[in-house]
Amino acid sequence: MTPEHTAEFRGALRQAADDLLAYFERRVSIRDDAADLLGETMLQAWRRAGDLPPTAERRRMWLFTIAANVLGNHRRSARRRTALAGRVRQQLATSNEPDHAEADAVRDAVLRLGSAQRDLVLLVHWDGFSIVEAAEILGLNPSTARGRYAAARDALRTALSPTAAST
Repeated sequence: MTPEHTAEFRGALRQAADDLLAYFERRVSIRDDAADLLGETMLQAWRRAGDLPPTAERRRMWLFTIAANVLGNHRRSARRRTALAGRVRQQLATSNEPDHAEADAVRDAVLRLGSAQRDLVLLVHWDGFSIVEAAEILGLNPSTARGRYAAARDALRTALSPTAAST
């Protein structure tokens, strides 16, 4: 883009910025969204700066066309978020209540493990790493990690067995 074209582009944005912000403020329920939408409009306009019309009036219309598209995208995203939240609420309302006592017992048993075993179990089961990946994170030899993991499983099995719970 030439320096003249850049200056024309910046001038068009400066001239329309207040009107664009007002346009968004009248159309969104959260006022802070208006500023975000203005920023997105400016970003989209910058990406298409080569399409800047030659006259000031056409530039203003061009910027408002971009703004209308940005607003449409914002509204579609909001509808999708609302629909997703509704589906999640519906799923949670119809699902069975989890057994908190069992979850608490597992968490307590894991927390009673030694720190080396606990860190390994948490990386594997809560963070989703493989034993080899967890070993690398913890700076262990993979065979050492496998041994610690096996010992941790045995300790958890013992701690969570029905006979251990009744004693």
